[in-house]
Amino acid sequence: MTSELLGQALVEEATKKSGLVWVQGPDGPARALWHVWHEGAACLVGDGPGEQPLPGLADGGEARVTVRSKDKGGRLVSWTARITRLRPGTEAWEAAVAELKGKRLNAPDGEAMTERWARECRVLRLEPTGAREPLPDGSLAEAPVPTPATTRRPVPAGLPRLLLKKKRKRG
Repeated sequence: MTSELLGQALVEEATKKSGLVWVQGPDGPARALWHVWHEGAACLVGDGPGEQPLPGLADGGEARVTVRSKDKGGRLVSWTARITRLRPGTEAWEAAVAELKGKRLNAPDGEAMTERWARECRVLRLEPTGAREPLPDGSLAEAPVPTPATTRRPVPAGLPRLLLKKKRKRG
């Protein structure tokens, strides 16, 4: 009983303090997602224009959540979550969205974002089932998720001279 309570406390405290968790649905790679901890669960918003994608996370399903240390970035704990979709207009949705709204950075529509979330996005609640996974011995490094984004090109040869020239004039 004591180890179970300590495990719950570890999951809650680690998830509260980390602004980012890695979430893996039943099929597909783990994705880094921002969240808030609210009333015993991690709450996420996504799958709408300008919001994070939530592929493979279905209402009633399960997901594996891995929490990292905010200061060192290393894995602290992994836990299994039951996924519940919160419906717009319900009391649970309103409470979760109030918390999410305070943590959402650079929203394109400011105060109107909650209406957009109600129309176009999904708000999910990831509630711990009590099952914690042991930390792995290996690195678990994976190839990046395919994306249309490209890497930066090499710096033009003349750029360092231009930058240094401006510094010399100031000094």
